[in-house]
Amino acid sequence: MMPRVSLAIKVPAVAAVFLLAVSLFLSERVLSRLAEIQTAHLVTLTRVYLDGLSTALVDAVLREDVWEVYAVLDRTRQGDGDLTAAETIVTTPDGRVIAAGNPRRVPSASMLPADYPAAETLSGEIVLREPEARAYVRRDVLYNGRAVGAIHAKLDISSLLDERRRVLWTLVLSNAVLTLILVVTAWVTVRRMMRPVAVLAAHLEAGIAGEVTPIPSPAVARAGHEFRRLFAAFNTLALSCREREDLIRRLADEERLASLGRLASGLAHEINNPLGGLFNAVDTLKRHGERPLARATALDLIDRGLRGIRDMVRTTLATYRADGDGRTVDVQDLDDLKILAGPELLRNDLVLIWRNGLTGPVDLPASPLRQILLNLLLNACNASPQGGTIEVRIAEADGGLRLEVADDGPGMPARAVAVLVDTTGSVTPFGRGHGLGLWMTGRLIRDLRGTVEVSRSPSGGALVTVALPLDREGGIARVA
Repeated sequence: MMPRVSLAIKVPAVAAVFLLAVSLFLSERVLSRLAEIQTAHLVTLTRVYLDGLSTALVDAVLREDVWEVYAVLDRTRQGDGDLTAAETIVTTPDGRVIAAGNPRRVPSASMLPADYPAAETLSGEIVLREPEARAYVRRDVLYNGRAVGAIHAKLDISSLLDERRRVLWTLVLSNAVLTLILVVTAWVTVRRMMRPVAVLAAHLEAGIAGEVTPIPSPAVARAGHEFRRLFAAFNTLALSCREREDLIRRLADEERLASLGRLASGLAHEINNPLGGLFNAVDTLKRHGERPLARATALDLIDRGLRGIRDMVRTTLATYRADGDGRTVDVQDLDDLKILAGPELLRNDLVLIWRNGLTGPVDLPASPLRQILLNLLLNACNASPQGGTIEVRIAEADGGLRLEVADDGPGMPARAVAVLVDTTGSVTPFGRGHGLGLWMTGRLIRDLRGTVEVSRSPSGGALVTVALPLDREGGIARVA
């Protein structure tokens, strides 16, 4: 994966690239224009030099007087201050040398050296050879409009090339210093501009990880006008989120109490029935306690009634007490939920098919797991029609625990599904009695690092499937 580069580095880097491109373009144009000016100046000086030399040599060339031609060349050898002739050769029209400025290298009567361009190559123009720092020119010597000879000159242009190099280095250094200054300025400026963005990003990331906190007032005061407006909007959103979380917690507590109240009502009914039998048994003992058969029957009735009440109370306490002891769930912990759901099942004349495939303890905390299954079971009771059927399946599968609750109701609404299966906690319940229980169930499942899916049951109702991974690191998952 490519490392992430901050905007404080990207912007100066892009600015540097643009500055380098502009500086290269401008340098190329300056150097091209300088070369054109130097060439034009050289052409002018060369034309003046060759015009004067041609006029002075015309008589000597007609006579092919070697000594007079050499004398003329010797007098003009230095040229003027801006033009230096490295070598000058006078030839006949066919290229035979009459005299040269350096007779030892180019003797008279020899042919023009091969390093000079051909006459058709020159054609009245200057040929520049920058690697040699030389320029070559040719001028015909005319008499009555007829070429009687030719002047070939090799010019020293090293001073022109030195000037170009000085200009080039000046441009390079100037552009480099200017680019460095602008890049540093851009980096400092962008870094200061991005500081409020970094503050906002840090608070957003903290909000994703936990509670959304407002940006402190000093940071808001240091930001620019645009960012102050943005920070104020974020702080308003943060306060709204905090109020929403507080409201959800209050509603969740109220829903929990309401659910407990409904269960308490059912439990009171379940306890009241055996109490009537207990009172009858006590009355029987009072009236017929001396009879062994009556006494045994009454004591058995009292024993069974008290055991039922004890089981009902124990199951309720186990479900709604805090999971501080880290106790793992066993088969009986889940089977006890049938007792708590009994009043709801009886009220709606529902049939419960209970399939508990566990054979021993499971490495998961008992209290949140019981609350998850009880909430799903009660939700199925509310969704099922009168006389319907609810099926619960519990089994170990894929290295974890799998819970399935199916009903034959109309199916779970999309909004309720969104509240239950939400993995971020950003979907809120949609009203009292309309999603709080599912929201609590989804939160408990996320705390246990589990997943939940909602699909259609074979009877057309809702099928809720919960998959909880077992703790393989020696500890039991903790639930907030």
